[in-house]
Amino acid sequence: MSEMCRPTGVLRGNSTMAKLWAGRFQKETDLVVNDFNSSILFDCRLYKEDITGSIAHATMLGRQGIIEEHEAEKIVEGLKGILKDIEEGNVEFSLDYEDIHMNVEQLLTERIGDTGKRLHTGRSRNDQVALDMRLYVKKEIKEIIEWERLCVMMRSRVLASHAVSSATIDDVFSTVSGDL
Repeated sequence: MSEMCRPTGVLRGNSTMAKLWAGRFQKETDLVVNDFNSSILFDCRLYKEDITGSIAHATMLGRQGIIEEHEAEKIVEGLKGILKDIEEGNVEFSLDYEDIHMNVEQLLTERIGDTGKRLHTGRSRNDQVALDMRLYVKKEIKEIIEWERLCVMMRSRVLASHAVSSATIDDVFSTVSGDL
């Protein structure tokens, strides 16, 4: 996992954003529950897809007149700044905000104020997750195809340079992959 997406827990227990699901509870959430409910350890790798989708959504909200154009521009600029800061390693995600969506929203709201909360107008968390996963999988598939292409090329070179039979290489691959 990339160093830039390791949550620090620095904000643990000090969050100002209420949990979406905590409306009925009066006590502070136990840290064990925070850790269990948090998916940021996994989905921090979706930061680029989440921000890309949020920029497109905010742009649409402004163009359709659902939010003011200046608000959409403010949101987009804030998101671009967050993306830049993440890629430069200047952002620490928190387990308190559970997932990439809440972490980005918190960062955005800290930067631009309550306008940042308008980002999710007309879009559910399920919509965000579906888009983020689709964009992420499309990117990963391209990388997997490239790795496969490189493996095929290396196999061909080994066969050509060492006069090893194709069956021998396939036997080795089958044995190794069977151990995985």
